[in-house]
Amino acid sequence: MPKSRVLAFLVKELKELLPPTVFFAISFNLILLTTQLILADYFVHFLSFMLATIGALVVGKSVLLADALPFFRRFDRATMIQTVLFKTVVYWAVVFLVRFLEKLAEYWFGGGTLSGVSEYVANHFTWHRFAAIQIWIFVLFLIYTSVVELNTRLGKGELVKIFFTRPPLEAKQTCLTPLTDQTTISKE
Repeated sequence: MPKSRVLAFLVKELKELLPPTVFFAISFNLILLTTQLILADYFVHFLSFMLATIGALVVGKSVLLADALPFFRRFDRATMIQTVLFKTVVYWAVVFLVRFLEKLAEYWFGGGTLSGVSEYVANHFTWHRFAAIQIWIFVLFLIYTSVVELNTRLGKGELVKIFFTRPPLEAKQTCLTPLTDQTTISKE
């Protein structure tokens, strides 16, 4: 494989990895910051910002993995809510699986055995923490997927234009037209 194709592939992967990683890095660090502010009164220290950022990298890579699944685009032509919910559940399930396998790998690299997995999962796995994180991941994926799908349906880059540039004259007129005028126009 020529170097230019490898470089093109890496650039493409990084461009796809960047948005979810940045979104989840900001989200996880905000959750961490608010948790630390709440627990500060009790002198309890919670995870570091580095762990939250590494978690965002794991989630970002999981997004790339889920995007590559053959059935992932199954609901792309459905209503937006169906598409968002389906992709959110798939993303969530992939992250769940990756996080669970990561914990099992830590157990095995720490000298665990295959026969001891069930005992480790039952007695030493922090299910409450794992579940709390998975709930947040689901909510954040719901937000992330909604924004990505909205951007896709409006046209790539249109959402950025709506937020960061002045809207074109036609968009202003459409947005400012009262609902009663729109119904009158559609009846004619």
